[in-house]
Amino acid sequence: MLTIKAIDSAKPKDKPYKLPDFESLYLYITPSGTKSWRYDYQFNGKRRH
Repeated sequence: MLTIKAIDSAKPKDKPYKLPDFESLYLYITPSGTKSWRYDYQFNGKRRH
């Protein structure tokens, strides 16, 4: 699980990246520094987020 310290210390990179939290939940960090929670799931065999 992600800690508050890990979330606060996550810095933007050249490309967007994910910090996994639990199963399909992750923190998505964009190059501009925006942090958002996302959840991946499958519906009818297709990956969604």
